[in-house]
Amino acid sequence: MFMSRLWHAHIIQFVIFSALGYTYNKSLDQHQLIWISLLFPYFIIIIIIFSVSVQPSMTSAGNTIDDEDTFKILIATDIHLGYLEKDAIRGNDTFVTFDEIMKQAVQNEVDFVLLGGDLFHDNKPSRKTMHSCMEVMRKYCMGDRPIIFEILSDQAVNFSHSKFPWVNYLDNNLNISIPVFSVHGNHDDPTGADGLCAIDLLSCSGLLNHFGRSHSVEKLEISPVLLQKGNTRIALYGIGSIPDERLYRMFVNNQVTMLRPREDEDGWFNLFVIHQNRSKHGATNYIPEQFLDDFLDLVVWGHEHECKIAPVRNEQQLFYVTQPGSSVITSLSPGEAVKKHIGLLRVKGKKMNLQKIPLQTVRQFFIQDVTLSDHPDLFSPEQPNVMLKVLAFCQEKVEEMLEEAERERLGNPLTPEKPLIRLRVDYSGGFEVFNTMRFSQKFVDRVANPKDILHFIRHREAKDSIKEEGVDFGALLSRPTSEVLQLRVEDLVKEYFQTAEKNVQLSLLTEQGMGKAVQEFVDKEEKDAIEELINYQLEKTQRYLRERRVEAIEEKIDEEIRHFRDSKRNTTEEDEEVQEAIIRSKARSKTVRDDDLNLSDEPADIAMESDEESTSVPTISGRGRGSRGGRDLSTSKRGRARGAASKSGRGGRGQKGSLSSPLKTKSIMDAFQASTQRTSRGNTSKLYAEEITIEDSDSDENVSFLKCSRSKQKLTSLCSSKRGSQSQSQSLKGVCFDDDDDNEDEFDPFKGSRRQHR
Repeated sequence: MFMSRLWHAHIIQFVIFSALGYTYNKSLDQHQLIWISLLFPYFIIIIIIFSVSVQPSMTSAGNTIDDEDTFKILIATDIHLGYLEKDAIRGNDTFVTFDEIMKQAVQNEVDFVLLGGDLFHDNKPSRKTMHSCMEVMRKYCMGDRPIIFEILSDQAVNFSHSKFPWVNYLDNNLNISIPVFSVHGNHDDPTGADGLCAIDLLSCSGLLNHFGRSHSVEKLEISPVLLQKGNTRIALYGIGSIPDERLYRMFVNNQVTMLRPREDEDGWFNLFVIHQNRSKHGATNYIPEQFLDDFLDLVVWGHEHECKIAPVRNEQQLFYVTQPGSSVITSLSPGEAVKKHIGLLRVKGKKMNLQKIPLQTVRQFFIQDVTLSDHPDLFSPEQPNVMLKVLAFCQEKVEEMLEEAERERLGNPLTPEKPLIRLRVDYSGGFEVFNTMRFSQKFVDRVANPKDILHFIRHREAKDSIKEEGVDFGALLSRPTSEVLQLRVEDLVKEYFQTAEKNVQLSLLTEQGMGKAVQEFVDKEEKDAIEELINYQLEKTQRYLRERRVEAIEEKIDEEIRHFRDSKRNTTEEDEEVQEAIIRSKARSKTVRDDDLNLSDEPADIAMESDEESTSVPTISGRGRGSRGGRDLSTSKRGRARGAASKSGRGGRGQKGSLSSPLKTKSIMDAFQASTQRTSRGNTSKLYAEEITIEDSDSDENVSFLKCSRSKQKLTSLCSSKRGSQSQSQSLKGVCFDDDDDNEDEFDPFKGSRRQHR
């Protein structure tokens, strides 16, 4: 080292003397030469000092500082062994890259390998994946090379979950040359009653040291693995993957404790391995760096696949964060297109140096985004054969990426031959897509992902509505009590639709009408006010369109509806419509209540009669066929059944409402949903009520069932054919059964009485 500095001094001296000779030939005066000769020694001293200060940083990556006090650690995360192992082209990518990583560990003579989670891609890796992993680890991790660092912490605490609670290189039955320390990730996390994972299998076999497991879901206490080599001591902390929301809550509640060594706390290099979301995916679906303790020196962050291995200083917590990223491309996203690296970390005392090692066996990946509307000079949606032009344009972009991949692959025989190509095409602005599979067939022999080369995307067009803030109902309700008491429902509805965007504006109803209907719903408990208003408005609009004889074009229909709605806004006609809807709603509710009273007077009699019949009538077998004599006994009851049925049919849908759902369980959303379901049916239930009513020939009571889903002719012919072709009655308790339906349940008279009783 000293000789190299002398050579630097001689070279600089030669340069300076050459400059002096040049200046002498320029005939400088005597005073200038004297000043130059006096300053010359100071120039030499400055150069020597500069050489001394620069030399360590220049050689920090070399072997000159790899002494008995320097830890050498190979860092990698997210290897994802077994990813696409059944793919004919990419099936062995993960195994080849893992072999390269472990080979780098041997070539650089590291003290140990540190993995940041997701060693396996699947929670239950296949036998091929497990075998390949064990093969590589046995090949590179076992040997006679001595291990010259020691563990000072209590191994029974660090590896308490293992049946062999000690580090593998201290096992007398194993001959380990390169220990591997790893936390689990979210892909290979512990599951099942025993809480085991694939890494535990490697740990039990003595190939890996699994640390960083937590035993509680409410509290986390992290005990470091204390390592020492010469005068350098490392406190290795680790947390295996935990659901981000849970770990976030633990940090917020101060339930995460990182224990520190009792002796000389500041003399340890604190290294922390974590496998969580680093980028924000939600309010609590990530772990902010500020949550981590400020005594840490370096954080190795797993789970994020984008390679950001250069340490970045957190200015608030004053530690460095390195994100090695994944060693295999698992998604065709821009973050995966960054060059993949692993890190060689050197730690001496409290100082560190991280050397980036590029991976040579990772498959190339190129991604490019194009927006068709940005090229008006090439094509536009109005041009003929524009799709062919877009196809040729996309093909040209793919060819450019393939040529770039070929240039980068030259001179590197370890790189796989076929690259990954992804072209994301934004076809917003009226362009149409074409068949991506047919396009990909042109490159099937040149790319590794022929099925998903192209990806069409379309961004939402900018909204033309005025950017106004929506209604903050929380702020409205947080007003003083006097103001809250003066709030009206219709005012809230009106304010909402005035500030809403165009895509949620009313197109058929008016704000005033809707507000009054909602007010009736809330204040007066008119459960059908909203539904009847919608039905009434729909009938009037349909009648208006028929009278206007509007063409069956969507734009013209929308224009006429908008004109019809605006023509009656804030007029007496609008008030009359609301009043008519309210009258209909009240009449309907009254009909339902009357029918409920009529039906609820005699449910017990129905049940009692069914009990008596069970003793007098012969045993009913099969699907409810009774004797012919039952029909004669109930002749007097038949007319009464018809009368009740006719009354319910003339009364509208009141009977149906009483049988389908209770009166007092409707909500606003139920009212809207019911209106949309009944709109298409119109008044068909009223027309079919009398024909669908089935007589009860075995009981003293009649039960009418309204089945609007079947047509009038079908049901009439069905019942008549059953009565004419069979010798026994097919109706029991008012239900006509169909022999073709073998899955229909037997009639239960108690079920019918319960429905009526409600």
